[in-house]
Amino acid sequence: MSNETYRRFDPWRVSPVKEDSRHQVVASHYFNVDEVTLSTPQAGTFQRYVLQGSNGDAVGVIAITDDDRIPLVEQYRIPTHRWTLEIPGGHATSPDEKTPDVAARKLREEAGYTATRLTPFCRFLDAPSFAAHHTSLFYATGLKPTDRGSLGPETPRPDVRLFTLDEAYEMVVNGTIVDAKTIIALLRLYTAPGHNLGQ
Repeated sequence: MSNETYRRFDPWRVSPVKEDSRHQVVASHYFNVDEVTLSTPQAGTFQRYVLQGSNGDAVGVIAITDDDRIPLVEQYRIPTHRWTLEIPGGHATSPDEKTPDVAARKLREEAGYTATRLTPFCRFLDAPSFAAHHTSLFYATGLKPTDRGSLGPETPRPDVRLFTLDEAYEMVVNGTIVDAKTIIALLRLYTAPGHNLGQ
């Protein structure tokens, strides 16, 4: 039995480091990178690089068709030189594009559906050790097929595959699905009461 006093977790308690300076070293259409100089009495001065999203949160959309199938998109990812299965997702194209609008656009462009209802259900930090960037997840229902757009040079017209929740969950467990937003969305749906994130 520990004699330590129990302390409630407080994510906003006093910082153990002092930020001395910050300047942007990279600007891109998806993200920016800041070089940050910090200091502590124990360690002295040190530098870190912090990734910031350019136009707000990234999004991911887990959608359910009328026959209880989940559309997953085959994407070729350049950083890892591999194909992935992912829920539709992406970034705003301008600072004026709102997060729900990004979700609706990516569902249409990548999966080929519109939704009568888009419900936000989760927001998480992508990589808190080096990024101040969030992803917001949406649950889409009332799907209707629509025309898809051309996405980009990596995967101009990715294939869309439909899976039951049990099939998708199995692919998470066996390591076929490795994309973090997709894993989080599928596990949240799998553990939701009655498999309904809109409750």
